Formats: sequence, C-alpha cells, structure tokens
Amino acid sequence: MATEHKEEEVRVLGKWASPFSNRINLALKLKGIPYQYSEEDLANKSADLLKYNPVHKKVPVLVHNGKPIAESLVILEYIEDVWNNNPFLPQDPYERALARFWSKTLDDKILPAIWNACWSNEKGREKAVEEALAALKILQDELKDKKFFGGENIGLVDIAANFVGYWVGILQEIAGLELLTVEKFPKLYKWSQEFVNHSVIKEGLPPRDELYVFFKASASK
Repeated sequence: MATEHKEEEVRVLGKWASPFSNRINLALKLKGIPYQYSEEDLANKSADLLKYNPVHKKVPVLVHNGKPIAESLVILEYIEDVWNNNPFLPQDPYERALARFWSKTLDDKILPAIWNACWSNEKGREKAVEEALAALKILQDELKDKKFFGGENIGLVDIAANFVGYWVGILQEIAGLELLTVEKFPKLYKWSQEFVNHSVIKEGLPPRDELYVFFKASASK
C-alpha cells in the first residue's frame, strides 16, 4: 500500500457545517495528508460534484488522483487502506469488524435519533428525546471505561462520532434540550471533552460560534 507519493492529488468536496464532510477532514489531518478542500453550495451544485458523485450528488467526496469515492464511511476506510500511517482501525479482524459495526450503527440509529430530537416539534418531542437518550446510552455502554472508542488513540468510531462529540452540544443548546450532559452520561461526556480537545481534532473542527449561527438560522426558518 502506498503511503508517500509526492505527486498525489487529494481533493475533498465538502460542506463546512456537515459532520459527514468533517469526518474526512479529521481523518486526513490525523494521517498528515495534505489535501485541497472545495466548499460546495448544495443549492447550486458544482460541475465537479455532479461529475464525481452522479448517483447521490452529495458531499463529501474524496478525489484521489482523479478517482472519486463517495459516502463518508466508505471514504474513511479508503483513507485507512491507502495511507497506513497513524492507523485508526485495529489490526485484529474481529475488532475491525466491531469498529465498522459501530460506525454504521452511528449513522443508521444513533445520529438520526439525536437529530430528530433536536429538530422535532412540540408534539413529537417527548418521544424523540426518549429515543435520543436511549441511543446515547447505547453509545456510552459501548465506550465503557475507555478514553476513546479506539482505546488510547482516536479510532474509526471516534471519527464517525464527531457529530456526538461536537455538534450535539451546539444543537441541544439551540433546541433547549439536555441530551449529552455530564450528569446523564458522565463517561460519554468525558469522551466528548477528550475528543474536542485532542490537538489534531481541535484544529480540524469548524468554529463553534459559526456553527451555532448556521444552525440557529436553520431552526428559525
């Protein structure tokens, strides 16, 4: 597997406020891979986005030496396979499978539940909040007493859980909810603080005040 090609072209087509796009930024920064970032206006999609992701027409897209890869979890595994320094997947096949399972569970079950709670109307809010809290409990139970989901170092599941570690605090403040708090989920809350204060992660996250303004504006529409 190639790790140091001087002429490599690495591009990311993304949206600054998207946690899915941000996963790719974080992964490349953790690997120390230089890349060119292109911000997409999803209301007026670029020719490159339509060319490189004609099926879904969504971000993120990684373009490596002219070859496009779409869907954030697929891109993360591609990054891990191509650049084997600073691995974020374990070597053991069973542990790798578990990391893939939890990453997919985040996207299929946990993130949608939290998102729904933060954006639900008054009528459906109580049930949505219950489901979000249940989802967060599942995640905390999996974390156990580890510093990160990857153990002592940031792993695939930590990167996939960036929404929980960073976005949730902003969205629950806008929605006036208490979902991820130190009282309700002490271990998961501690993980979120370790995550956002990790030197590389901290550098790769979008500014909190700008995200707050972006989502606050969305909430008022």
